[in-house]
Amino acid sequence: MSDAFDISQIQNIIDHGIPHCADIGVKVHDMNADGVTFSLPYQERFAGNPVNGVLHGGIITTLIDTAAGMCIYARLQKYMPIATLDLRIDYLKPATPGEDVYTHATCYRTTKQIAFVRAIAYHSDPEDPIANAVGTFMLKSTAGKTLNEAADEKRANS
Repeated sequence: MSDAFDISQIQNIIDHGIPHCADIGVKVHDMNADGVTFSLPYQERFAGNPVNGVLHGGIITTLIDTAAGMCIYARLQKYMPIATLDLRIDYLKPATPGEDVYTHATCYRTTKQIAFVRAIAYHSDPEDPIANAVGTFMLKSTAGKTLNEAADEKRANS
């Protein structure tokens, strides 16, 4: 089991511990105690409107929710089971067809049981966001394995 807090370990969690994120192509670009930056490559299969190619909001929600959860690990420097309690996303404009989407998420406060996060989704300029999000996550949500343990086991068995 790896307890590393680096991009490769977080990417391993995504690739082997969160199958739907691996399938859609979520990638980690940056990670430090101030937050994480993830990306999602544009894919026509995720267009909510096949006529204009604008991405469906659900795919952006998945990217934001994943980054928001992972930024908690970056802040705490500790893996534990977490669960999304609440995630509010304000969509500010449609995603531009053909362009990759990035999200930057920050955990700005933790209590014994709850983590509070902020995130934005954008194309190339974080100052021109597609969406803005705030959320709360339950810490130690189950007694089960952490995502890094499950991902390491799955990778070892593949």
